[in-house]
Amino acid sequence: MVLHSIFLKPLENSTVTHPTSAPDAPFDALRKQLRQAAIQAREALPAAVRAAHTRAIEAHLDGLVARLAPRRLAFCWPWKSEVDLLPWVENWLAADPARQAALPVVVAPHAPMGFARWAPGMAMETDRYGIPVPAAPEAIQPDLLLIPLNAFDAAGYRLGYGGGYFDRTLAALAPAPVCVGIAFEVARVASTHPQPHDQPMDWVVTEAGAFGPLGAVTQA
Repeated sequence: MVLHSIFLKPLENSTVTHPTSAPDAPFDALRKQLRQAAIQAREALPAAVRAAHTRAIEAHLDGLVARLAPRRLAFCWPWKSEVDLLPWVENWLAADPARQAALPVVVAPHAPMGFARWAPGMAMETDRYGIPVPAAPEAIQPDLLLIPLNAFDAAGYRLGYGGGYFDRTLAALAPAPVCVGIAFEVARVASTHPQPHDQPMDWVVTEAGAFGPLGAVTQA
C-alpha cells in the first residue's frame, strides 16, 4: 500500500494552525494560552540545556522502549524546538535490521493520519509547508508512537497544535498502539483541561524519567 504523496494538510507538528471541528469552550482560550506559554518556554531553553535534556530523554527512552519491545515505531519530525529524536531513531533502527520507523502523514483534511515508512538516507521531499516527508511513502502501521507534547499533565493528557489529528488517529487505530509522549519538563502543567475527544498518553518521557500509569516513574 502506498500513501498519497501530496498532503492536503501539513503534519500535526507543522507551522500551520489547523481549525478544529468544534471549539473547546469554555477552556479554548485557556488551552491556547497554555500551549503558547509552553512553546515559548521550550524555545527559550539554552542550547546547552536542551542538549543535556535530550541526552537524558534518550537514556530514559532506551530503557522504556527496550521494555516495550516494538518492531514498528513512529515519530514526528522535530519542529519549533521540539525534542529531536532523529539521531535516537537512527540508532534504534541500526541495532536491528528487522525494525521499521515511520512518520505521520495527513492523507485527508480532518481525517485520521497514516504512517509512512522512514529510514536514514531515504529520498525525502518537503510538503508545501516545508515539512520533510518520504518522497515515495510506503504505509505501515506502527505498534508504538512517539508523540511530541507542547504541554502535558500528570494524567497523560497533551496539548498539540490544536488540529486534533493525533486524537482522531488514536481513536481510529485498531489495535491501538502504545503512545509515548515526549517533552521537556518545562511542558508540564497542572492540567491541560482535557476535552472528551482527547486521548491520553500511556507513557510520558522527559529528562526527569519515564512516567507511566498512575504517575509511576522509571529512571535510567
